[in-house]
Amino acid sequence: MKIIVCLKQVPETNNVTIDPITHNLDRRGLAGVMNPFDKHAIELALSLKDTADTDVTITLLTMGPDDYADSLHEGLAMGADEGVLLSDRAFAGADTLATGYVLAQAIKKIGNADLILFGRQAVDADTGQVGPIVAEFLHQPQITYAANLRLSGPNEVTAERLLEDTKQTLVAQLPAVVSVRSELNTPRYPTPRQIQLSFAKPLTVWHHDDLELDDQRLGQVGSPTIVTKVYAPAPVKRELTPLTGTPREAASQLITALKDRQLI
Repeated sequence: MKIIVCLKQVPETNNVTIDPITHNLDRRGLAGVMNPFDKHAIELALSLKDTADTDVTITLLTMGPDDYADSLHEGLAMGADEGVLLSDRAFAGADTLATGYVLAQAIKKIGNADLILFGRQAVDADTGQVGPIVAEFLHQPQITYAANLRLSGPNEVTAERLLEDTKQTLVAQLPAVVSVRSELNTPRYPTPRQIQLSFAKPLTVWHHDDLELDDQRLGQVGSPTIVTKVYAPAPVKRELTPLTGTPREAASQLITALKDRQLI
């Protein structure tokens, strides 16, 4: 069985700025981390591998500049088998449609994927669109917001989907695309030894010419979404109130402060 987990690297800080020309997030100089939701997709893949009665290969896939390899290495340290980075200037400025197209073409090149997993959304954009877009490009069934998933047959998965006031049980034939909720599991932490060994695992970089691509679908040219205005969040003012005196006096001060703020 072959599982592909698509992931994204997102800014580590909330102190972000907006490019006044493109109206996109200005990522220059920002440290990146793996999108937290994607860790749950990796954990699901690892859990399926741990319990499967057949060999399972887990491939991590992401699109972005060279430093996105950092997130791939993190996923490899968790236990994935190999990583693929799609990196080319031609991919820059892609919206969710153009991103989904390139990912789908890469998935076709990897070949024979039984299950393609995504986190429910990325914390920097919160669209949750790329997974369904990839499913459409691949003409595969899709399940979104999965809070539970199991292999229910040789070529079948059963998922439980949680919506606002509804719980649904869905069955999909493989190959399929599934995006998962964070309630699904608790991602494992790699050990120092696993982190060290991750750098010996295969990590392949594919550029534009390594894939069969229609240039009219790439980057800003292939992105029909037009961002007309984006507002950076206002800085949060934080206050530090010291608690003094004996433990009893400090506890009394804390209770008073919480009551003043109508928190209790």
